Amino acid sequence: MTKNIYQDIIEIVENGSALPLHTALRILDVSDLDTFEVLQTAYHFRRKYFGKTVTAHILNNVQNGLCPEDCKYCAQSTSSKAPIEEYPMKSDQEIMEEARAAYQNGACRYCMVFSGTGPSQARIDHLCRLVREIKALYPIEVCVSPGVVSREQSRQLKEAGLDRLNHNLNTAPKHYGKICTTHTFADRLETLRAAKEVGLAVCSGIIIGMGEAKEELVDVAMKFREIKAESIPVNFLIPIPGIALKEAHGLSPEYCLRVLCLFRLLNPSAEIRMAAGREMHLKTLEPLGLYAANSLFLQGYLNAKGGADVRTLSMIRDMGFSIKSEIPLDTLLMPFDGSLPSDQIKTLKELRPFQS
Repeated sequence: MTKNIYQDIIEIVENGSALPLHTALRILDVSDLDTFEVLQTAYHFRRKYFGKTVTAHILNNVQNGLCPEDCKYCAQSTSSKAPIEEYPMKSDQEIMEEARAAYQNGACRYCMVFSGTGPSQARIDHLCRLVREIKALYPIEVCVSPGVVSREQSRQLKEAGLDRLNHNLNTAPKHYGKICTTHTFADRLETLRAAKEVGLAVCSGIIIGMGEAKEELVDVAMKFREIKAESIPVNFLIPIPGIALKEAHGLSPEYCLRVLCLFRLLNPSAEIRMAAGREMHLKTLEPLGLYAANSLFLQGYLNAKGGADVRTLSMIRDMGFSIKSEIPLDTLLMPFDGSLPSDQIKTLKELRPFQS
């Protein structure tokens, strides 16, 4: 490689080609290429396709727990001992109220997530009604994560007005058996293909830090490229107490930042989401993630809390970005702007800790 490696990468991606494996692996190598040069290279494409706009998503955990799958990363799986609150599908009233709140809180997209293997036909019919009602009331996009669905079920959801179908690949084919045994990577890929065949946009993500090799991480990024995934949530494992995976492996803030860059450079026009675990693993480098990613979640994740909305929205504004919403960012932050709260003013004890 020459000293112009970063320009070489830009030219390869601009020409519509995938980066060769050895170059992709160099992007992940914190001892090789300069992190800020890699970030600037990724930003070239983030800016080209999305400018300085961030799309905010809000998840609705419509059904929690009660899942027969044994995914080792998930607090809802049959292998989990996490003390979560289990419940069946929420009422229509709850779902509609959460859709309204998502819109009013500045979300571009409202995501309904279901535990379980896949929906019955009755559930699909119910979802179709909900999608129609939400779209009729609020100018917000709707995404559903229902589990394994067929081509016909995907078609019905599309006709109801669904904007995206989510089904995460989570990890590479070779690594899949180590994190789940009740279904296969191929099962997940087939659901995405069924959705694409009927013209549905797909959202499919990965979880980093489950012991995968760097080559396997690149493999998943290439799978998203092959299926032309419109949205790619990049999650960093949150080791919730009680799940089978006790710790996240190898996730330094710098490495996490490079992972976001890799997914941007292998999928330059896709929506790259800085998703679950961003607060925990990117730490003080989290704001820089917006130079590779153009999307994130508000209000936390499925069973894990995230950063406060004011923190996230302030980060977006402080970095000079805006959000894709009918409600201006400054309006959303107005209740929080102002003078320093009284509980943030140092007390005498804090000012003079050693006074006798």
